[in-house]
This record gives sequence, structure tokens and C-alpha cells, in this order.
Amino acid sequence: MVDVFDIEKRSAVMAAIRSRGNRDTELKLASVLRDFQIKGWRRHQALPGRPDFVFRRERLVIFVDGCFWHGCPRHGRKPDSNRDYWLPKLQRNQTRDRIVARSLRRNGWTVLRLWEHDLKNPARIAARCRRALTRAEERRACEMTAFAVTSSDS
Repeated sequence: MVDVFDIEKRSAVMAAIRSRGNRDTELKLASVLRDFQIKGWRRHQALPGRPDFVFRRERLVIFVDGCFWHGCPRHGRKPDSNRDYWLPKLQRNQTRDRIVARSLRRNGWTVLRLWEHDLKNPARIAARCRRALTRAEERRACEMTAFAVTSSDS
């Protein structure tokens, strides 16, 4: 089917469409966290990469990555059309994910990345979140102990 717009007009039309983000996957994970009584999370916090969920006290961030947009090895597919645009775009997404995770870890955050398809198994997701929270709490306790020891040495 031939496009009714020329290339420049189509580009302008597409650029004007605002993304909804991954609202459906975020709501699904919020439901899992509530159902399994995992508390202490917040959404829409101002951190690098805009994590989907943040546990500030434990310094844990959770990203729910869409299989297509973030290149899931199991479900991510490579588009057949306009590959010159899409392949570099998807590669940039993955590169940005690595940079954001590295930045957050350097600043003392634990990063948990979940795939969109993982949400089909709520019990497994809840277990992964609990494990990550436990590890993050243990890491924070070690850091606080090390800080207390260093402070008392001064």
C-alpha cells in the first residue's frame, strides 16, 4: 500500500505521536508486587534511565524491558522492513540499557531487569524481586558497617 504522505510529512506525523511507555507491563508488575505483599516501592522516580520501580531504602531499581524494544534473546525479533533504521535503533537501546545500569551500580544501586515475558510467571517474578531486595539490604548493611568502621578510625 502506498503511503498518502511524502517522507517528510510522514516523519512529522510519526514524531508527533507520544509514547505511552510500558504502562501495561508496569501495571502488571505493580499487581504482582501487591499480590505478593512486596512493599516499599515507588514509580516515576527521577533516576538515570527512569526505572519502572524504585525501592529507595534498599537502593534497588527494577526495569521491565519490552522483548522487542530491548532485544530479548528469546522473543526479540528483527524487523523485516526498514532494517537500516530499526537494527541500529534496537542496538542503541541495548547500549543505553548497559550504560544506565552501569551508572546506577556505580552510584550504589542494585539493578534488576525483567523481561516483559517474565510477567507470565508472577511467583517467579516475586521470588526474584525478594531475592534482589534481600541482597540489596545485605549490601547496604555491609556498606553501613564499613562506613561506621572507617568513620571511627578517623
